[in-house]
Amino acid sequence: MPVTVFLGCGFAAKYPEGGGNYSVPLQWMLGLRRLGLDAIWLELLPATADRREDESRIRIFQRRLHEHGLKDAYCLLYLNPASDAHDLAMMRCVGLSRQELLDRLAGPNTLLNLSYSLHPPFLLQFEKRIFCDLDPSEIFYWMTKMEMGQSHHHEFWTIGLNVGAADCRLPPSPLKWRTFFPLVDTELIRSQPRPAVSKFTTIGQWYWGGGVEVDGEFPDLSKKFAFEKYLDLPRRVRSARFELAMNLNRDDPEIRRLRSRGWHVVSPHRVARTPAAYRGYIGGAVAEFTAIKGVDVAWRTGWLSDRAAAFLAMGRPVVTEGTGAEKYLPPESGLRFIHDLDTAEAAANSVLADWPQLSRQARASAVDIFDSAKTLRKILSL
Repeated sequence: MPVTVFLGCGFAAKYPEGGGNYSVPLQWMLGLRRLGLDAIWLELLPATADRREDESRIRIFQRRLHEHGLKDAYCLLYLNPASDAHDLAMMRCVGLSRQELLDRLAGPNTLLNLSYSLHPPFLLQFEKRIFCDLDPSEIFYWMTKMEMGQSHHHEFWTIGLNVGAADCRLPPSPLKWRTFFPLVDTELIRSQPRPAVSKFTTIGQWYWGGGVEVDGEFPDLSKKFAFEKYLDLPRRVRSARFELAMNLNRDDPEIRRLRSRGWHVVSPHRVARTPAAYRGYIGGAVAEFTAIKGVDVAWRTGWLSDRAAAFLAMGRPVVTEGTGAEKYLPPESGLRFIHDLDTAEAAANSVLADWPQLSRQARASAVDIFDSAKTLRKILSL
């Protein structure tokens, strides 16, 4: 009897405006399908006080999956009322029926639980449970404070490539962590020609409310703080356009401040609202330029974003801060690692001068290192 691989996710359906957010589990799911596996996307959606909005989110989720050939490969679990305890008896199943889900759970199965999306008691119904961490700094920190799934999984995998290294400052963990590169489906996301405008961009949340303690303090983890030392980059590299697709309210004074420093600011909910629009927006840039959450830099977690992997797959170089991931990549990876304004200026100029070569390197590293099917084969021991 074939093994069913379940992909557990709890962050896509509840954020329908985030095309990049949807794209994270999508890369995993498409990789599983490329491996010929019986794969089911389990999406947990906790109920809110707005039932009409909940139903809209369910319909959008279904449409997103149908658009990518996954109409028969998902079960959305609508949890009403919302609770940290996930009980299948309290969930409405959309897509796969409850009985179809139970039938698959009765046979050999494995759960890839992204960011501890599925909790007990439902979690304990899976035969093999693999914890897949997408944010090492916060996961490792909060695992020292509370139960974050460490008691209920058989294997633990992290996107923090530098976990266990001598220079990694993450809080100690008694768990045996294995590492993986961020996933990108290199059949879905393919190399594109150079766009007419030499634009550097990135996509994300300008503000971030997470918190971890570092040397007795709780540092600012926002992009706002991380980008501060790079705000003069447009004035340094005038031959390129620097743009930020950041989730800011229209009247936020940050927009005016950023524009006064030479940055273009657009709404990700407008330019990258769907996975397809997200891919199109990436293709409209020559490269990504981004700053990283400071704790990943300070703690040398080795974190790289799935967004960077998508840029690379499209043949777009990536200019990003170093987190310790550098030593796990070949010199010709398509990534340029920076730490201050001077190194950022040099990296941006290098991209503009050597774009054809760096574009080829970016695509090659995506296929060789970040490809979803290759990484999933490793995690699943296939």
